[in-house]
Amino acid sequence: MSTVMQSNTPSLSDPLLIDGIAYRSRLLVGTGKYKDMAETRAATEASGAEIVTVAIRRTNIGQDPNEPNLLEVIPPDQYTLLPNTAGCYTAGDAVRTCRLARELLDGHNLVKLEVLGDEKTLFPDIVQTIEATETLVKDGFRVMVYTNDDPIIAKRLEDMGCVAVMPLAAPIGSGLGIRNPYNIMTIVENANVPILVDAGVGTASDAAIAMELGCDGVLMNTAIAGAKDPVMMASAMKKGIEAGREAFLAGRIPRKRFASASSPIDGAFF
Repeated sequence: MSTVMQSNTPSLSDPLLIDGIAYRSRLLVGTGKYKDMAETRAATEASGAEIVTVAIRRTNIGQDPNEPNLLEVIPPDQYTLLPNTAGCYTAGDAVRTCRLARELLDGHNLVKLEVLGDEKTLFPDIVQTIEATETLVKDGFRVMVYTNDDPIIAKRLEDMGCVAVMPLAAPIGSGLGIRNPYNIMTIVENANVPILVDAGVGTASDAAIAMELGCDGVLMNTAIAGAKDPVMMASAMKKGIEAGREAFLAGRIPRKRFASASSPIDGAFF
């Protein structure tokens, strides 16, 4: 990872810039739901991800010396750790979790904020999310924020100082894919910070669609960890992200109601 300047004209070689730091991979992955630490490591390596999110309330990164430590298989000198507030339902809980992460990770300030509304849908509580964002930004955190696919809310969170905005594609863990591509496109078109789809991706084609819409990246966990072969799915997701980004930059043909021959008859020799 490095700090770089980026031109206004996007190209395939452009890195993903998060808070001024450049990353080659546009796929971010979670570390939960795997059968063991070995599978976590293998799938993470296969994904090519450089940013790895960690649920502080559910994952041991040193809190319990008697339990397996995730940092033994996802070492901080090889990955950018992204502590998240999964499982938090109030702004207060989310803020405390971020402060704990900063303490455990020696002053680490980059966090993924999510404040959930209820246990059934896991939709974000936007009021609590905004409250937590305000506190965390004032406290010096660099906030990547999980939100719904509302373009107005996305822009407000950006204006509050979030370094990335992460709208859901569908409910967390649902695998439904992108349910509202037009909202995602609107969020992307109006953003001056990275937009990363977070939640709802089910397979590689979903990841490719997110990138074709112009998103800067995708974060996922269940789609990989819950697959029959998580390591193979991680590899597929890596390729889906790359293909979608390349297609976005190439520029797709417009949709038409009728055929347009690849080999027109005008100018034919016979």
